[in-house]
Amino acid sequence: MNERPTMASESERQSDKRWSIRPEGSNWGDFGVDDQIGRLNLITPERRRAAAAEVTEGLAFCLSLPLDCPRVQLNPRRFPPQMSFAMRGQDPAMNYPYDRTFPGQKDVVCDDRALLSLQYSTQWDALCHMGFLFDAQGNGEAEATYYNGYRANEHIHGPFDYLHDREPKDGPYGAHALGIERLAETGLQARGVMIDLFAHVGLEAVAVGYDRLMRILDADRVVVEPGDVLCFRTGFDRALLTQYADPAAPFDPHRCSGLDGFDEGVLRWIDECGAAALVSDNEAVEFMPDFKRETPHGSRVPLHNHCLFKLGIPLGELFLLSDLADWLRANGRSRFLFTAPPLRLPSAVGSPVTGVGTV
Repeated sequence: MNERPTMASESERQSDKRWSIRPEGSNWGDFGVDDQIGRLNLITPERRRAAAAEVTEGLAFCLSLPLDCPRVQLNPRRFPPQMSFAMRGQDPAMNYPYDRTFPGQKDVVCDDRALLSLQYSTQWDALCHMGFLFDAQGNGEAEATYYNGYRANEHIHGPFDYLHDREPKDGPYGAHALGIERLAETGLQARGVMIDLFAHVGLEAVAVGYDRLMRILDADRVVVEPGDVLCFRTGFDRALLTQYADPAAPFDPHRCSGLDGFDEGVLRWIDECGAAALVSDNEAVEFMPDFKRETPHGSRVPLHNHCLFKLGIPLGELFLLSDLADWLRANGRSRFLFTAPPLRLPSAVGSPVTGVGTV
């Protein structure tokens, strides 16, 4: 079996169907014109075997917050799960005795259901979570475009075409390309590398730029290789859990560090290091933007733009990393087996996840 991802030739990178010009600094077409998993292609069988070799103690750490955590609503458009019960006809299927249906049967059953915001708690962003207005055909008309040239309304269906002020075709709505199920189909298992920002800057509002990040990596002797999943621990997960246990506990949603997406050195390093995915215990991986600054090309969430739109690097947010990070630091390690596939939910743009770190 070929253990290296096949890189497309220059001619194969062109797609008359979707794009003739790719964004500067992007890798569109490098894994094929129809690729939908981006840098997850770098997680080869060879890299998975290297990840499995990190398991020496057989200890497993949960990497996910409770699905109804945080207690405080960080994003006004995302809501905690609304739990309810399934119905058997007119009867709630909670503590339901089958004797009501089959006299004499002594079994009792519970079935429930939930209404979920798919990106409320520990989550993956699909590659279609964030696109950009980009002139992919070079005809002077910018269109809402996603990784590898997939388009709004043509591939990502919504109920309204905002650029042309009209209703597009009828549903079904959702991501008919780049959906979260594409990430799930890979298994999303790789070597995780813990980068412990909290150990160096504390639980403070610090935008970690390239120079500080390199000092942290050097101090902790962290080595990153292509195909690794990078996990940035800020300590925000424990602040969320403290407030989850006691809603009256002091809590500042802006008090945590993150990568400085406005630092070109950080973006260049993400590109060059070969990371397959980025994960953090904070809300956005990047230092939470104020939505006032923007890059010269017009992005106010530059790390999201760089990773999701240009490079096809999935982002994991609000992971539970501190327990594992503490163990790794105490044992002089930074690497582990990372397992965190999203829900295989076709057409979704994000997903909750129950991740596991194994050492």
